[in-house]
Amino acid sequence: MNGFIKWFNSNSKLKRWMLLILVGILLVCYGVAQILVLKEMSFKELAKIIMIFVAGFIATVLGLIYFNKRTLEILIESTDDRMNDRKNVNVKSLIFNKKVYNQGPNIVVIGGGTGLNTVLLGLKKYTDNLTAIVTISDYGEVKTESRKELQTMPLNDVKDSIIALSNQQEQINKLFNYKFTEGKLKNLSFSDIYFSAMKNINNDFSDSIIKSNEVLNIVGKVIPVTLDEMNITAELANGYIVTEKSKIPEMVYEKVTKINRIYLNPTNCRPAPGVIEAIKQADCIIIGPGSLYTNVIPNLLVNGVAKAIKESTALKVYISNIMTEPGQTDEYSVSDHLNAIIEHCGKGIVDYCIYDTGEIVPEFIKRYNLEGQDLVCPDIDKVKGITFLQRNLSMISNSCIRHDPELVAESIIGLICDDLRYQDKQNDPQYLMLNNKLREDKRINKMKKQKEKESKNGKRRKKETNKRNSRFSNKYSDRIESIKQADEMIKLKEQKMKKTARNTSKSRNKSKEKIKEDAEVLEFRKEYEKVMRQPTKTRTRTTNINEIPKSQRGRKKKTSQEIRDEMLKKLEDNK
Repeated sequence: MNGFIKWFNSNSKLKRWMLLILVGILLVCYGVAQILVLKEMSFKELAKIIMIFVAGFIATVLGLIYFNKRTLEILIESTDDRMNDRKNVNVKSLIFNKKVYNQGPNIVVIGGGTGLNTVLLGLKKYTDNLTAIVTISDYGEVKTESRKELQTMPLNDVKDSIIALSNQQEQINKLFNYKFTEGKLKNLSFSDIYFSAMKNINNDFSDSIIKSNEVLNIVGKVIPVTLDEMNITAELANGYIVTEKSKIPEMVYEKVTKINRIYLNPTNCRPAPGVIEAIKQADCIIIGPGSLYTNVIPNLLVNGVAKAIKESTALKVYISNIMTEPGQTDEYSVSDHLNAIIEHCGKGIVDYCIYDTGEIVPEFIKRYNLEGQDLVCPDIDKVKGITFLQRNLSMISNSCIRHDPELVAESIIGLICDDLRYQDKQNDPQYLMLNNKLREDKRINKMKKQKEKESKNGKRRKKETNKRNSRFSNKYSDRIESIKQADEMIKLKEQKMKKTARNTSKSRNKSKEKIKEDAEVLEFRKEYEKVMRQPTKTRTRTTNINEIPKSQRGRKKKTSQEIRDEMLKKLEDNK
């Protein structure tokens, strides 16, 4: 009974189609009844009955079609946990089925840091066959209290990748980053406790991480690139050796040089179980984005990894960074990034390079320029044998330039679809499912962007905004807003500068007045000393009345004692 009542729920959106079917049936029945009842019919009455019958038939057919369509959409919503925006569900969204994910392309992502997690966030919406090969090293950084106490390996990148691939991302993020504040577990991290417990249960660190994929019910799997101690050593262009990651940018600036090469210490790091197998079975291998010399290249230097990538028949894609990194890739272009990878690992490790269009609001770039960063220049002519694809990959998040997970994933999946089409696999189920899902996601993203623009412009209608605003303002509205914000910030700075100038002028005036007062006090003291030296009784002399000023005529002449008392009083008042 409860299941039947749910069909009439406002969220189900089925009542309208039920009503349409009912109206259609009534109209059809009315038309048939009229034909059966009437003995004689004129042409006008016949045309009326036919029109009613046709309208009823069309209404019934349309109602049945949309009723079944909405039923399928409800089925999709109730069976798929990955759907974020349930308002934009469409029949084409049948591709959201679990079977589609299981039959999706086998993708391996190699890297570390936020760049790797960005790619994982986007790709987990398209396939379950996703493997993250993650850096596992602290690069000589100081150990946390939790790691010292539990004697665990540096697992920050592994932890972040598990969070990115989790279906319950927010809860897992809070759980893994939780730090105890009381009792015996004070200053211990939950993630360190969890991984140390899994290691003790399974007696193998690599196996404990692989089994965590099932325990935490994440999409795909996370594998550490190596279980050996992996320390990165940088050799600078001037021959100086840096053994700690955190000191590399500092030493590059101090020595006014650049990084010549990166190598592992020890050099014979073995790949963790499952790494080479995952690369061999991959349909697509993604390298980057991320810190070139500390997250990307070190993974490729582990024994056997670069060789397995070269021998693989999969698509080998490098996602270029949007901005340069101070102390690592200063003034680097796209070709400089690729040449650095080729110099360390050899040719044949990258087939495709996806780089950003660079269409970013200049005001945001200026902020990065102040920190010594700049856009990665797309000089694609300097590298041969690699296919370059220019795509819109960037977004602004909290006033920072970042890779957009959805745009990155769409670029990768689009490349896979193009490759399948090139192989004449247009009728292949994998191609059909990926291509349909890609189109549907683009449609939904377009709708989201339109809603965001409408919300920015306020509650005005599209027609009014199109009439009032020019094409230029519609196209560059974001840039105009950022320029306005920059102007406001400049005005605020000018106001602050004026205030400080006023305060300094006031303080100067006060200091001048104080100096003046001090000078008056000194003069007064000199006069006072002169008066004090005079005798108390002074001789009186007769003076002509004309010599005395009119204002002082009729007044009694003051004695030296009275003058002395007045000066003392003034001195006390000044103090």
